Amino acid sequence: MYVFNCGTLRGRNLKAYGLPPEQRDLSVACELIVDAHGTLLWETGLGDEYVDGRPRPHDPGWHVDRTLVGQLAAIGVRPEDITYLAISHMHADHTGNADLFAGSTWIVQKRELDWAFGGRDTVSYGALAGSRKVVLNGDYDVFGDSVAEILSTPGHTPGHQSLLVRLPETGPVVLSGDLYHYPEERSFHKIPSFDFDRAETAASRARVESLIARTGAQLWIGHDILNDAKLKKSPEYYR
Repeated sequence: MYVFNCGTLRGRNLKAYGLPPEQRDLSVACELIVDAHGTLLWETGLGDEYVDGRPRPHDPGWHVDRTLVGQLAAIGVRPEDITYLAISHMHADHTGNADLFAGSTWIVQKRELDWAFGGRDTVSYGALAGSRKVVLNGDYDVFGDSVAEILSTPGHTPGHQSLLVRLPETGPVVLSGDLYHYPEERSFHKIPSFDFDRAETAASRARVESLIARTGAQLWIGHDILNDAKLKKSPEYYR
């Protein structure tokens, strides 16, 4: 599993997430899982068009240091080489490069698919409408060998999903999407007021916490910039 730096959300205030006020940036992570049966790209980040520091009109805190396409190229992978694409949810900080992977098979929850194309701004992922799709109503073993399992974790958005990756040396890792944004949400049991369905978020968190307790899996919060700084970045990888 390769970990990519897919951007930074600068100047975020923890108060917006129900926590004591403190300024802390959010990381934006993407991962590539390489399996004998294909490849899975998890998340697509802020968008390579922002690599030169141009601010996004509605949020000047968006910043990209290195393009995702460039990071993939450094390990010999082109967008057309990606077998499967899965995104935790269809917010713009997770879908910025999605259209580049419209030739992949998109794995998406039906509730998220309906919500994503139900009148929302699809500027960063509109090409996915014509993609091959695996449309889910729950969990899914991506490669059929238990290496990468989509977990249905609704709440932040209607069809939010997380990913359980089972690695032979590193062990199981849960990539949680926006089930959490900061580790303090987990510690203090705080759910952002802007989640689509906070009761569903609570149930999804309980389910993932049970899985972690049962399997000893690590939880990687994609927006946790403190933990993200500790992770090996591509071209290094986790086995």
